[in-house]
Amino acid sequence: MVCASGTEAFRGAVYAVASGAADIALALGVEKLKDTGYGGLPQRSRGVLNNMTWPNLSAPGSFAQLAAAYRAKHGVDAGDLKRAMAHISVKSHDNGARNPKAHLRNRITVDTVLNAPMVAEPLGLYDCCGVSDGAACAIVTTPEIARSMGKRDIVAVKALQLSVSNGLEAQHNSWDGSYFATTRVASTRAYQEADVRNPREELSLIEVHDCFSVTELVTMEDLHISPEGRAINDVLDGFYDATGNVPCQIDGGLKCFGHPIGASGLRMIYEIYLQMLGRAGERQRKDAPRLGLTHNLGGFPHQNVCSVSIVGRYEG
Repeated sequence: MVCASGTEAFRGAVYAVASGAADIALALGVEKLKDTGYGGLPQRSRGVLNNMTWPNLSAPGSFAQLAAAYRAKHGVDAGDLKRAMAHISVKSHDNGARNPKAHLRNRITVDTVLNAPMVAEPLGLYDCCGVSDGAACAIVTTPEIARSMGKRDIVAVKALQLSVSNGLEAQHNSWDGSYFATTRVASTRAYQEADVRNPREELSLIEVHDCFSVTELVTMEDLHISPEGRAINDVLDGFYDATGNVPCQIDGGLKCFGHPIGASGLRMIYEIYLQMLGRAGERQRKDAPRLGLTHNLGGFPHQNVCSVSIVGRYEG
């Protein structure tokens, strides 16, 4: 599961309670990436003499190919794509500045993003999230048990869906590299489970796997919120800003938290939980949130696993 492991732990805890196997379950995600000795994620080919599996593949290089494929498929101007990616980074850093738990709390400008050192064209320094140490957990139980413990404001799980690739991305030329097939499958199933007919209108806010700014942009379409090829317009129009229709990364996202792999999915759920209960402080969404979605990619290569959760206020 790799990057989606936190949400998968949450899914296991929810299923344990829903099945009656447990009354109360705890899901925990933790990572100590700073102990690896590398600036990024450790690669299998490092330090192992006879292991040359993907020796030249890096995360920025892989997602730069996503940007190139998306740009080619939809005939997007290179400058427009970079400006949209810059807006995503600026938006997330602005949100992170309001979050006392974020690691990076400095606001940035579009010019700062566009003039930053290039990492893997078209991804510059501020288009990439860092890795970090971190931990997050969630305690799950039934509404009845929660109420017996004095809880009155309850956040309920509406959907939990996991999609694992059938090998399309790595073994078949029908995939053009411009989207995430598993996200499209998992989100469609999650909407069906939660009875969401129009996610663009019904979702109050979302937390997605923004390891790179282009990943967030493409995910907007794979979640069926922005029309295919039109996410750039929504991004630049402020649709996903903190004051927009469907705020994305209102807590600052991976851009401002870094990516402590096992903890990231649970951190996303925690933010939705806070927003649902009106406890998000300075970044609290003014309109009472009704439904929130979290999204994680995982697996290697080509991010071939996707986990999607939908939570909302319990009415019962």
